[in-house]
Amino acid sequence: MATARCSSSILLRTTTTLRPASAPHQQNPSSTYTSIIHHSRNLISTATNKTIHTTTMASTARWSTSLLSKYSVLRPRTPILPPALAPQPQPPLSTYSTTVHHSISLGTATIKKKHAKRRVEATMEEKEVSLEFPFFRVYKDGGVESLHSTPVFYPPCDVKDAVISSDPCAPVSARIFLPKTPNPNNKLPVLLFFHGSGFCASSAFTEEYSNHVAAIANEAKVLAVSVEYAKFPARSPPECYEDAWRSLQWVVSHKGGDGPEPWLNDLADLQRVFIAGSGTGGNLSHWVASLVGKTVLPRGVSVEGAILVHPFFGGIGDDDQWLFMCKEKNGPEDPRLKPTVEDLQSLGCKRVLVCVAEKDPLLVAGRNYVTALKKSGWSGSVELVENQGLGHCEHVYKPYEDSSREVLKKIASFINEKNCCC
Repeated sequence: MATARCSSSILLRTTTTLRPASAPHQQNPSSTYTSIIHHSRNLISTATNKTIHTTTMASTARWSTSLLSKYSVLRPRTPILPPALAPQPQPPLSTYSTTVHHSISLGTATIKKKHAKRRVEATMEEKEVSLEFPFFRVYKDGGVESLHSTPVFYPPCDVKDAVISSDPCAPVSARIFLPKTPNPNNKLPVLLFFHGSGFCASSAFTEEYSNHVAAIANEAKVLAVSVEYAKFPARSPPECYEDAWRSLQWVVSHKGGDGPEPWLNDLADLQRVFIAGSGTGGNLSHWVASLVGKTVLPRGVSVEGAILVHPFFGGIGDDDQWLFMCKEKNGPEDPRLKPTVEDLQSLGCKRVLVCVAEKDPLLVAGRNYVTALKKSGWSGSVELVENQGLGHCEHVYKPYEDSSREVLKKIASFINEKNCCC
């Protein structure tokens, strides 16, 4: 009992330091009070540091209850982080460096600086910031992250968008590119282009593909039509194949000069049509070219060549995604996935260019396609080019690499080849 009385008489001392309103607020993660406590006019008397002492647990309770009822600002609430510490939304990482804006045109550019690589290996929480500037931040591991997305840049080229099909169930559109300095005395070859990205991503209207097709139009002096076709899951294959064929028919509809698009009516040389694409677009290009050989095109219309850059074809263990997406299929041997001898024989063009990339998993599929085409009995000429140092479709996403420029030049020279054996 004596021990108990002694314990109950032990003095409890609680110390609370109140800082002036002007004192900088130190954020305490465990604090449950807001910073406006320091600005309360009712605490003016505590402008200088003042220590409040209590002598018993009861007096402490009475003092706390009195303050909480008198000063509502002391009521517990979630701490408010100052703007500098609050989480900030992160802008998308930039793909290209600003040196792109120093280029007069993709055909005559002399500045070929490396573009800034995207750094997606780690999030901000996993990396420590070393320096931060208004336009970018530098991490201690040496990485640099742009804080502003690069504006869309089109090489000198006239651009317009067009509707190929207004059917709400099967809409098809396109972006059309006219070189800035076409020969006014001659009509232009037509390039029908299909973008890549696995039948389910990207677009003819993205910055990367707009830049890429504009560069081809400028370099090769062609009127380019880049098609926005059906993509999974909104519209599953085989609808993209139907859209691709429909887009060629739309181009052909301008043969009499009375089609829906004035540029094609006035400037297109429909006797020199090229069908081209990268990745998925290479697959679609083959399919359209094979249908051309089974169809009688109107007089005055001719598909001269097909350009398949890093094309996707089956038979190399990367078919599961396509088989999952395609609703109407015949399994791994589906001719759209793995071209048949009959489809190769029927290619309705005179020349084919196939580009494969050294670091591309689809390298083997592209080589196999060329081998099969040569053995099929097709009467045209085929050329295989291997792009050294490039991964799959990196010529689109890294256009200022020297190896990417070589792909562009090869496409242009193929289109403008004069003395072909055809």
